[in-house]
Amino acid sequence: MTEKLKLGIPKGSLQKSTIELFRRSGWKINVNGRSYFPDVNDREMDCTLCRAQEMSVYVESGTLDAGLTGKDWIAENNSDVHVVSDLVYSKASARPARWVVAVASDSRIKKIEDLAGKKVATELMRYTRRYFAEKNIDVSIEYSWGATEGKVVSGLADAIVEITETESTIRAHGLRVIHEMMQTNTQLIANHEAWKNPEKRKKIQQVALLLKGALAAEKMVGLKMNSPEAKLDKIVSLLPSLNAPTIARLYQSAWYSVETVVSSDTVRDLIPVLMENGAEGIIEYPLNKVI
Repeated sequence: MTEKLKLGIPKGSLQKSTIELFRRSGWKINVNGRSYFPDVNDREMDCTLCRAQEMSVYVESGTLDAGLTGKDWIAENNSDVHVVSDLVYSKASARPARWVVAVASDSRIKKIEDLAGKKVATELMRYTRRYFAEKNIDVSIEYSWGATEGKVVSGLADAIVEITETESTIRAHGLRVIHEMMQTNTQLIANHEAWKNPEKRKKIQQVALLLKGALAAEKMVGLKMNSPEAKLDKIVSLLPSLNAPTIARLYQSAWYSVETVVSSDTVRDLIPVLMENGAEGIIEYPLNKVI
């Protein structure tokens, strides 16, 4: 590339999981102390640490060519960016997070319409204001600088709009969810002009391809085993796989080597069944990418 791709890496809660995802995808990103410009083992790319809340603003303006941020913060900033790919991962789990409305467990508020005339605290302020306005519910929206769950407990708000994956923190603060506003996950986004640039677009697409391959590999494992010829058809019939398994005859033998890729959720139950049906020398191994 004649011009390096300027890529934004989310700083904060997603930073560690994002850097690890890039490592499994083939890029080593090294954060040096307090520097906002980590090193990366790619001459075609420069990385910048940027808060996820601001990422879409900098990508839209062209300060960054591309970056990773949440669908929620794109909506919060109402940013005009090109969404390249959905990447479902987070600091805690591999599933989308949710922005929810929560109130005190003993509150008489049962649905969001009951919040009319009430006070709501949230970090997702602009999106929340638009959301309630579209539903014609007149509420007072106040920005929360943190510790949002404590706002209801301390009497500073009647309800909160907060992000959650498991609701455990919300319940721990004596709150209950009355409404889900949106689901969110990490997205790879690009500036429209950068996306029109053939070289930068190709680089962005490479990043998307390998990141998605690394995420897919988290849920898969490789299996290798040996099978006697007489039991080969039965063993192959037991194997779920992306495509037909790879089969090769062992040298000067009536045995075959069988190799396949299966879901990591099924392998613990699958291996004993394979052994019962004649498979031997079973090897399970992790995968970096499945593309």
